[in-house]
Parts: sequence; structure tokens; C-alpha cells
Amino acid sequence: MDFRAFDIEGPLELLPKRIEDDRGYFAEIFRLAPFAERVGAVQFVQENQSLSLCEGTIRGLHFQLYPQAQGKLVRCTAGSVFDVAVDLRHDSPTYGDWISVVLTAESLNQLWIPVGFAHGYCTLEPQSVINYRVTDYYSPGHDRGVAWDDPDIGINWPGIVDRNTLSPKDRVQPAFRELAPIFSSRAE
Repeated sequence: MDFRAFDIEGPLELLPKRIEDDRGYFAEIFRLAPFAERVGAVQFVQENQSLSLCEGTIRGLHFQLYPQAQGKLVRCTAGSVFDVAVDLRHDSPTYGDWISVVLTAESLNQLWIPVGFAHGYCTLEPQSVINYRVTDYYSPGHDRGVAWDDPDIGINWPGIVDRNTLSPKDRVQPAFRELAPIFSSRAE
């Protein structure tokens, strides 16, 4: 497995290697030791899956507050998604910056999004499914977000975005400027 880092410290793309033959392929999707060497000790406690029926569906930008803050390991198991992480660490030199990765079922790649980042995605195909492991349990009382289309963040979303797919929650998320300092780049 290979790892790709970004200009923003923290997120990583995991790129598994395929062994192919006339029957299909085999790929090691996750191995704890090399992952932990790069991100530190993590324990996944919950696994989630989400199906989006339509191309252009937007979900996010979401995060959870301490003490229920979550790191996420995101994978697309059907279709493809434009996956985004936004740095919310107020003392980070990349505060408010974002990275994106196209996750596809075919490529088997994954995106690690550590605590301190908001996460969201846009489906690039109908019937896209993402699966993600998280480091803490979902907690409605700690669930927060920021507007997916906030101009101060300036995410360059794909041209297929369908605003009609936004959930009621995602239609009213606050602006980036309205967020109080939440996360630090120093380990909590």
C-alpha cells in the first residue's frame, strides 16, 4: 500500500496495490501497522455507509466537537465521489484550506481525515456508496457543520452539483467566519 500526503498536514490518501489475474484481483485495503506509523495510534469504533441515488448529491461539510471528535477513513464502494476535507484547526497555517480526492470503487483508494477537519463530498455518479470508519461514536449533541459552498473556503466543487439534494441540515449550516475556534493543530 502506498500513501500520498497533501500540502495540508494530516489527511492522507491510501492507495492499495492490486494483484490481478484472469479471475479478477486481490487487494489489501487496510493494514494497521503502516497506517499507524503515519497517523499515530487510532482505534475505529464505528463504521458507516451512505448511498446517494443521484449524481451531484452534496453531503457535508460535517464534523463533531470534542469530546466526541472523529477521525474518518473514507472509501467509495460503488460509483465515485469528489471527497473533501477542510482544515478547522484555528492555529494551523492551513486553517480554512481544503484538499480533495476522487474516490472510486474501481481504484480502491481511501482518504484519512483526522480530527480537526470538516468532511463532505459530491457524488460523481448515480448510486454511489461511501463507507467510512470513525474513531468515535456518532453523537447528535456534538454534530456540527459548516456551509458546503462557503466563499471563504472556496471549494471548487464539480460542475454537476445538484443543490436540490442538500439535506435540511446542510441547507442551514453556518458560514466559516461564524465558527468559533474549535480545534488545535496540537494534539488534544
